[in-house]
Amino acid sequence: MSFPLLKVRDLCVEFTTYGQTQQVLRNVNIEVPARSQVALVGESGSGKTVTMKAIMGLLRQPPARITKGEIFYDGADLLTMPAKERLRLRGTAMSMVFQDPMSSLNPVFTIADQMGTILKYADRRLGRNRSKKERIARVHEVLSQVRMRDPERIARAYPIELSGGMRQRVLIAMALLSEPDLLIADEPGTALDVTTQAQILKLLKDLVEARGLALLMITHNLGVVRETSNYVYVMNKGVIVEHGETAQIFDAPKDDYTRSLIDAVPRLTGGRRFGQQGALV
Repeated sequence: MSFPLLKVRDLCVEFTTYGQTQQVLRNVNIEVPARSQVALVGESGSGKTVTMKAIMGLLRQPPARITKGEIFYDGADLLTMPAKERLRLRGTAMSMVFQDPMSSLNPVFTIADQMGTILKYADRRLGRNRSKKERIARVHEVLSQVRMRDPERIARAYPIELSGGMRQRVLIAMALLSEPDLLIADEPGTALDVTTQAQILKLLKDLVEARGLALLMITHNLGVVRETSNYVYVMNKGVIVEHGETAQIFDAPKDDYTRSLIDAVPRLTGGRRFGQQGALV
């Protein structure tokens, strides 16, 4: 049996603030095979983003502390490997698309400056030696891949000069600069209107499938899950309460919380989809 590209096993995380300690993740287990599309879904505050930050090594310690568990990437335990080796993986083999493009982009630097800096550090970690001209050409290339018209003009622009959808495409382009094997997307369309969100999700799905990437989509939107994922983990209060194939989760959920999430989605016909005992209604 092959080892999953990403494997989270019995992960526990606690936060200590104002002298009080609260456990926010309890024995979380997640697997993301290579070339798969997996979703982690739950309401706001359920622990999804904390899980993502633990995987990427972005938790502030303190106040956060990983008290138990293992996080494997391609068979190597991220929590025990040297800090420099883990840093080399982040942004190269593993990339992240953050939730809010406006706060994720620096308003005083052009898109080319920001993407060029990311590529420069990624090249350094991977032992590559590209000239500034070559880096700018790579920036233009990736902006074209995320279907940005006139990538040269976009590269010269500042974030404030771009629409929300364009900024989100820039974040996706940044994540793809170093050609990662694993892409983690944290609510990539949550701040966008419905039409633009649909375009971004289709773009993301097309890119992932074309490049053969593994995708871990973090979202509270069940519509996003249907569009982007073939396997789902459902999280409630820091615990994985159910997981399975996307069709099984939507058609025959086993946990009451999962049923409640599905019932919370507005229906054109009105009423609830599942009754008190979980039967379709």
